[in-house]
Amino acid sequence: MKAEILVNITPSETRVARLEDGILVDIAIERVGNRSLVGNIYNGKVVRVMPGMQAAFVEIGLEKAGFIHANDIMQSQPPVSGDGKPAEAPDIRELVREGQTLPVQVIKEPISSKGARLSTHLSVSSRYLVYMPGVDHVGISQRIEKEEERERLRAQLDHAVDAGGMKEEGGGYIIRTVADGVAEDEFRTDVEYLHRLWGLVKDKMTRLPAKTCIYHDLPLSLRTMRDVAAEDVERIRVDSIDIHKQMYRFTENFSPEMLEKLEHYEDKRPIFSLYGVEDEINKSLERKVKLKSGGYLIFDQTEAMTTIDVNTGGFVGHRNLGETIYTTNLEAASAIARQLRLRNLGGIIILDFIDMKDPEHRRQVMRRLEKELELDHVKMKVTGVSELGLVEMTRKRTSESLQRLLCEPCEHCQGRGFLKSVETTSFSILREIINHTGTDGAKKRLVLASPEVVERILDQEAAYLSAAEQEINCPIVFRTEGSYSQEQYDIITV
Repeated sequence: MKAEILVNITPSETRVARLEDGILVDIAIERVGNRSLVGNIYNGKVVRVMPGMQAAFVEIGLEKAGFIHANDIMQSQPPVSGDGKPAEAPDIRELVREGQTLPVQVIKEPISSKGARLSTHLSVSSRYLVYMPGVDHVGISQRIEKEEERERLRAQLDHAVDAGGMKEEGGGYIIRTVADGVAEDEFRTDVEYLHRLWGLVKDKMTRLPAKTCIYHDLPLSLRTMRDVAAEDVERIRVDSIDIHKQMYRFTENFSPEMLEKLEHYEDKRPIFSLYGVEDEINKSLERKVKLKSGGYLIFDQTEAMTTIDVNTGGFVGHRNLGETIYTTNLEAASAIARQLRLRNLGGIIILDFIDMKDPEHRRQVMRRLEKELELDHVKMKVTGVSELGLVEMTRKRTSESLQRLLCEPCEHCQGRGFLKSVETTSFSILREIINHTGTDGAKKRLVLASPEVVERILDQEAAYLSAAEQEINCPIVFRTEGSYSQEQYDIITV
């Protein structure tokens, strides 16, 4: 697999696309004035404690207060049940109080009407490590699968912490996926950097007032250089000379092995257009996704969940119905895995595969889906295929989906996806005219509506219009309003 990263810079936003074998699989967008909040640390102020929800609202200086659950509040001695497993957190009122200043970190972006999700389990990140001052254990990315390498990395980190004199400061670490194969010297550099950074954060905690940000994570362009896996990325192309210089300096200090892969894109043709990324982004905002076989997927995103429906469409197969369905579902499994990453879909997701009677076909489709999902870096949980062809899954959601980031609800349908028909609006107007009271002495009724509605009433509903005029005993006059949707209308008594 050949992976390539494209960084597109404009004065208003930064966009980073990841291509695998020339196909777009990930897109990240960060706009000026609306940078990602995940990873930021704030001096928060507890403004409301809710015992019934075991949670509290914390002001951090944003438009909406953040939300923190009792399980996300660090305790000096976490409760343990009789079998050695973590027990339920104590009453939220024992952990925080209203008016208290509480250092918190954003773990999930504000989404829709909800504020940011917060935690007091603070951490700061570097190229190979995540430093967690409040814990004392070492975790290793599950993507590093070889047990020998995991043990080697653990030992190398221990040596680096000892050699740097950081043992007494305490804290725990997570060894990131990109650390696979690194030596002790590289760990030592990261450990020293993280402890210096944490020292600055602690100092700001004591000096800065509540509802103040005390630590910003890196901008998207530099996070890209920090987080990309060196071994599977062949090239990183940046179309801004200034940002290229920033990324070069950052890479020179923290991951010099990536320098040879970083290059400035100088062609006049927009970099996203050259690689077809713009077209792919636009397609990912559509409800319907076509499959090469002729089948298609339908994506419906709601507040509660996302549903994905698989259809054979124009694909009729070559053997029998069972094989046609099986082939469509196999292709759909691969397409769904890619679309989940590209659209950044999270929360509860229901996959409605076409019903397969053969158990082996169901196993093969699930195997294909799970294999494709292994390429996704986001945590998820998947069930098997039910007899109805449904697969339930969850995918961790830390930020808005691509659709919610780039789009807004339709001003006419308010996000429903549908408008009342012209016929329905026409009948509503006539019914309201007849039912309206308090119009004694009116000389006429003036109706303002869209051209389509006015045309239908005057043409197809002329008989009902005449009956309505007789009912209210005054003429009804119509005026078209081109700015009105087919649901909008006004009735004026004159």
